Amino acid sequence: MLTFTAAEAERLVAAVLLPFLRIVALMSSAPIYSHASLPRPVRIGLAAAAALLIAPTLPAPPPVPLASGGGALLALQQVVIGLAIGFVIQIVFAAVQLAGDVIGLQMGLSFASFVDPQNQQPAPIVGSLLNVAVLLVFLALDGHLMLLAALGESFSRWPIGTAPGWNDALAIARSGSTLFELGLKIALPVVGALLIVNLALGLLARTAPQLNLFAVGFPVTLITGMAALLVALPALLPMAERAIAAAVSGIAR
Repeated sequence: MLTFTAAEAERLVAAVLLPFLRIVALMSSAPIYSHASLPRPVRIGLAAAAALLIAPTLPAPPPVPLASGGGALLALQQVVIGLAIGFVIQIVFAAVQLAGDVIGLQMGLSFASFVDPQNQQPAPIVGSLLNVAVLLVFLALDGHLMLLAALGESFSRWPIGTAPGWNDALAIARSGSTLFELGLKIALPVVGALLIVNLALGLLARTAPQLNLFAVGFPVTLITGMAALLVALPALLPMAERAIAAAVSGIAR
């Protein structure tokens, strides 16, 4: 008859529970997995299945009782690591959303919004369009699978019981600069074209004061912005593709 002591049973539970916490934290913050269309029970089930598969390949966790301060600290470490990995990938999507919001503001479409099913709140339509485009690029690159591979590498980089160091936290914090850098690169071509149009409309208003600038300027700005976005989009998507690949490889490193 197979028997277990209480300590052995607790170690078996910890060997599965601690990786599960890191995985479910990742799936709560990473693109695709955290989408509102993915039900929470399905997300938890995927995390549990991944934890059961990866647990036998991991070294034994530290012999710390789960119902103790040390056990709570271990659980918190796993949650923080999982959330940090998802945060690094979400920066790329936030940068694209930021660029789309700036473009929509310059085009005069800041009032055009619809309810975003992901955030359950109104979102600018241009930013949502670019966000969906980058989401499709992410799926085309098998980014969801690359993310799981990077998660597996994180157990080698930060085994259970090993907390990220100061350099790791600093690297994650520095990755936040990508939000503004990538957003500027994406928005700059369209915003530059709209700036030229606004300068031309300003000169036109000075030379022809009787011209109704509001009746002429809005359609011209809107059409120019749509045309510039159409021309720039083939170059913007490869830029987002490189940013996604760099973020995933940065996690693996």
